[in-house]
Amino acid sequence: MAKSKTRFFCRECGQESMRWLGRCPGCGEWNTFIEEPVEKTSRKDVRGAAQATPLTDIRTMEGLRMDTGSTELNRVLGGGVVAGSFILLSGEPGIGKSTLFLQIARSLSLQTDVLYVSGEESLQQIKLRADRMDVSSAKIHILAENSLENIRSEVLDKNYKVLFIDSIQTMVLEELQSAPGSVSQVRESAAFLLRLAKEFEITVFLVGHVTKEGAIAGPRVLEHMVDTVLYFEGDQHHIFRLLRAVKNRFGPANEIGVFEMSGKGLVEVVNPSLLFMGDRSRSMAGSAIAVTMEGTRPLLVEIQALVTSSVFVPPRRTANGMDYHRLLMLLAVLEKRAGFSLSTRDVFVNIAGGLQIDEPAADLAVIASIMSGLKEKPLGRTVLIGEVGLTGEIRGVSQIDQRLKEAEKFGFSECIIPKVNAPKIENSTYRIFPVQTIGDVLEILF
Repeated sequence: MAKSKTRFFCRECGQESMRWLGRCPGCGEWNTFIEEPVEKTSRKDVRGAAQATPLTDIRTMEGLRMDTGSTELNRVLGGGVVAGSFILLSGEPGIGKSTLFLQIARSLSLQTDVLYVSGEESLQQIKLRADRMDVSSAKIHILAENSLENIRSEVLDKNYKVLFIDSIQTMVLEELQSAPGSVSQVRESAAFLLRLAKEFEITVFLVGHVTKEGAIAGPRVLEHMVDTVLYFEGDQHHIFRLLRAVKNRFGPANEIGVFEMSGKGLVEVVNPSLLFMGDRSRSMAGSAIAVTMEGTRPLLVEIQALVTSSVFVPPRRTANGMDYHRLLMLLAVLEKRAGFSLSTRDVFVNIAGGLQIDEPAADLAVIASIMSGLKEKPLGRTVLIGEVGLTGEIRGVSQIDQRLKEAEKFGFSECIIPKVNAPKIENSTYRIFPVQTIGDVLEILF
């Protein structure tokens, strides 16, 4: 009996090797190579050579978008679901991926027949969730199956135009000997579904599991194959969920949609800024409001800071919701350029509501909240927008008009902004304070 051939694959990026390697040459990760059997098989569905088509004769699918029934989801996808698109949804276990899929299926079933395939749950389990969410439609068909060959036959026989797969890690191609969820199975299964989507213009929604580090499980090539990569974010301590598009061939990337988890499923949040601002009925020291951009959406975010005397050497620095190293940089700038010594103080910074921000435009609000906490002086109803440089200068930000309009909707009347942005403001009822340096900011606030 001939010995089956094996190869070594990197769990992180899918790099292939004839032998085991301690460090992957593709992604640089250590101890990620696993051995899997491989078997070369001849493809039965070989098509003839493709013919080139003039660009002007190609029919676009931009106008063939389907309404998901959710304003937030439509925003994230760029205006709706494009026919024939391949969409990957990933997130932590229990975050609500299957719940979101059922809600999308309910809306799309009003327009076409939908096939929902699960390799993880039985038909009865899916029915129980659907009953809880009041999802009931004769056009939603459920299939408990993990063989992609059988799924393809079902899709083509019944002419489904929308396919949900939950999840790619449970799907198998029978021609491969490796186990479900292995690097080769995930890669080839995704390629199989990609051909199905593009050849027959079938919209495919795909659930992808995540690793303990939060990355999508399986080879990196999976994210390159799909048209759209969506991350469902949130945690068990907050009822809201963020749906973020980190890749989108049919719309803007980094767009977010905000949902609230309820007993009936996910409910879209119309004014997400209310979630992240907290109660502003009374002003407290150590709190500042920033306006960050998430994709094309401006969000008002409350940044809280607590400054206390330290009994530790060195003093503690804690950042929750922002980059820790950026906090250290801002503290160094504050000490060097503004002359405030924080070497004997513990500094704790928190982004209210559990939001994660990485935009430099929030720098000014972070520094203002720290100084407010240090001096025990509230900032009132003032919004701060601006990036802080290492020399203490306040650098300009993009989309300043959109940020100001969002703050104005919630009753804020004063705003400190970079001086370079001041000439770009149009028709604002704000009281604007243009600043060039940290010193200018501290003079206005304190």
